[in-house]
Order: sequence, then structure tokens, then C-alpha cells
Amino acid sequence: MEVALEEADLAVIHGDVPIGAVCVYENEVISRRHNEKELQRDPLAHAEYLAISDAIKALGTMYLSEVTLYSTLEPCPMCAGALVLARCDRLVFGAFDPKAGAASTLYNLCCDPRLNFEVEVTSGVLEQSCAEKLSTFFLKLRSS
Repeated sequence: MEVALEEADLAVIHGDVPIGAVCVYENEVISRRHNEKELQRDPLAHAEYLAISDAIKALGTMYLSEVTLYSTLEPCPMCAGALVLARCDRLVFGAFDPKAGAASTLYNLCCDPRLNFEVEVTSGVLEQSCAEKLSTFFLKLRSS
């Protein structure tokens, strides 16, 4: 999660919301990304989605079995859906997202038995650090 927090800091440099994501396979970081929606002018350029895509390329496979994705924020429906479609074994996230959380708060796409795959979810890891990063960003944004 510390690496994901480092990635989140990079997003702020180009005006993106500070969210970072890291994929780990066999105790090695295989991808690390941060939000790039503003940078790429692409609403799909979420940290988790980018990290998943890079991990798939790094492993040369379309499924991320034995991969854990760490994210500083609970994934949105798009990113939670991508985790399920990529068959990522595990998600670890920091802060809960009361407006768009799709791994426990509003929806639970990762653990829905009606889908063809379920992702193991661990929540609240370094939650305060992750939440403070977001709060600080939005406080500065509103004051400017």
C-alpha cells in the first residue's frame, strides 16, 4: 500500500485525483499506476484500470490469478468489474468510497456470487493515510 500511496502523489502533479494502484505477483510489483484522467483526457484512465492493463501485459496473460491489486481508494464499478473480468485473486484497498465504491460500500461487484468469478477483498489498509491524501487534495481544490 505504501507504493500505491507514492503513486497517488504522482497524480497530483498533473492535476489528477490522488489515487494509486499497484499489482503484485509472487511478492514482486509488476505494475504501478496512478490516476491519469486529466493527463490523458480519458475518463477511463483510472489508476486501477491502468495497473490491471499493465499487469496483463507484464504477465503475458489475460487473467491475473495469483495477483493482488493494492489501491488507495475502493474501486468504482468500472474498476471492480475489471478486477472480476481479469480474474484478479485479491484486492486490498485503503479508503472507502461513499460515492462510487463498488467493492463493499455501494456495491459489491468483487464478491457477487452471481458473477463468474469472485475477488477476495481486504479493506481499510492504511485507510487514514489514503483518506487524508484525498481530503487534502479536495480541500486545496475547493479553496483555489
